[in-house]
Amino acid sequence: MEVPEHSDNLTGNINTRYQILLDNIVPYVALRWGSLLFTLGLFFFRIILLQGWYVVCYALSIYLLNLLLEFLTPLDFEFDEEDEGEPQLPTQANQEFKPFVRKLPEFKFWENGMKGLLVAHFCVFFDCFNVPVFWPILVLYFFALFFAMMRKRIQHMIKYKYVPFNFGKKSYRNSPVRTI
Repeated sequence: MEVPEHSDNLTGNINTRYQILLDNIVPYVALRWGSLLFTLGLFFFRIILLQGWYVVCYALSIYLLNLLLEFLTPLDFEFDEEDEGEPQLPTQANQEFKPFVRKLPEFKFWENGMKGLLVAHFCVFFDCFNVPVFWPILVLYFFALFFAMMRKRIQHMIKYKYVPFNFGKKSYRNSPVRTI
C-alpha cells in the first residue's frame, strides 16, 4: 500500500508547528510550571471527585517521581568501587571541574510531565482503566518509594557537596566587570 505524499508533509507540518510552539514558550518558566501544577491539580480534583482511577493516578505519580529523580541526577558519572556503583563527582582540587549538568533538563522535565499528565487525563475518560484497588496501599507504597529514593539522592548530594538548584548560589550577573 502506497502512502500519499501529502501525509508525510502533513506530519512534518504538525511536528514543525509543535516545535515552534515549544520554542515560543521556553522563556516563560513560571507560566510553564504554573500550567503543569494547574493541570496536576485538575487531574487530582477529577480523581477525588470520581473516586476511581487510582491505578492511573499511581502510574502518573511513579512517572513524575522518575522524572524528578532524573532531573536531580548529574549527567556525567564516574563509578567508584567503594561506593558500590554509586555515581561520583570530583571532590578534590586536582580533579577535573565539571559543572552540574542535569541528566534531564528542566524544559524536558516540564514537557514530559505535561505529556504524562495529558495521557493520564485521557485514560480517566475510559472505564477499562478504572481497576478496583485498595488505594491507601498505593499511597503508602508511593511514599515509601519516594522517601527511599530521595534519601539516597540527598545523601549523594551531601556526600559530594552539590546543589542541583540555582537558588542559594552566588550570582555575578549584577556585579561590575573589571577592565584592565
